[in-house]
Amino acid sequence: MNKSSEFFYRLLQPVFTLIFKVYFHPQIVNKEYIPTSGSCVIAGNHKHALDPILVDVCTKRVVHTLAKKDLHDGPFGWFFKSIGTIPVDLHAEHNKDALVSAVEYLNEGRLINISPEAKRNYTAEILLPFKFGAVVMAKRTGSKIVPYSITGDYKFRSKNLKICFGEPLDISDMEVEEANRLLFDTIKELLIKNREQENGNKG
Repeated sequence: MNKSSEFFYRLLQPVFTLIFKVYFHPQIVNKEYIPTSGSCVIAGNHKHALDPILVDVCTKRVVHTLAKKDLHDGPFGWFFKSIGTIPVDLHAEHNKDALVSAVEYLNEGRLINISPEAKRNYTAEILLPFKFGAVVMAKRTGSKIVPYSITGDYKFRSKNLKICFGEPLDISDMEVEEANRLLFDTIKELLIKNREQENGNKG
């Protein structure tokens, strides 16, 4: 990430933080699990286009999000490029360039945000099947994974919008398939817990 991109990101971060706090009023749980320094993969479910910004406002550090290539190629591509997002081609079987970029950032001690579902979930299933990118980049760089779940609605003064982070996962001694299953189960558990608490509050 060049200096101008990092400057632009840090310029916008407090603006988005204020907007989210005032407009959406999200509940942020366990954000202290995001390390204050060093590399880390942040991974969670994907329900809305604003999910990455919600993650961004949970830390003062720069977060590099893997975003679909269509955004980079669209009319606002300059914006996504300027804040250091990593383009991912959802139509490609493999995204070697995206993985290489993410690994480079992690080796520099940076934060990567990724949705293992690879796309927004419009189904009745609690989670879509996970791609292996999150665990592969974590294993290649010796980084831990901080899981998160997002539930609720993005609406004015939302009473249920919530992002909850889980304890960092160390998958260094695990096989890729096993690590991916652990990540899936952990995020699913966070989602179920959040929804149960939300339903309990309604009762």
